Amino acid sequence: MQPIYYIIIFSVLLIIALAIVRGNKKDFNLEINKLVDLLGGRDNILETEVEMSRFKVTLKDINLANKEGIMKLGAKGVVEIDNQLKIIFGKDAKKLKKYIDELK
Repeated sequence: MQPIYYIIIFSVLLIIALAIVRGNKKDFNLEINKLVDLLGGRDNILETEVEMSRFKVTLKDINLANKEGIMKLGAKGVVEIDNQLKIIFGKDAKKLKKYIDELK
């Protein structure tokens, strides 16, 4: 086989791989807006913190938060303590804090 065929095959595989990655990438801003809604809205969020992969949020009314919806959004875990939720989001926790703090 000639080297040009290898280059063509590699190029096609690269294009397919990029299309798959791009198709699986979520719109982060849209996801954050959904998260804010699931936390009871912007006015329900009092304070946010990040501890490693955990996003900790203090809420006015914990009953307005939809923990099942947060899990469906991609959280690996949600723990409720008093008026706080600790949400395990992995590497996106810092981004979440930044975007939610900008909404306030």
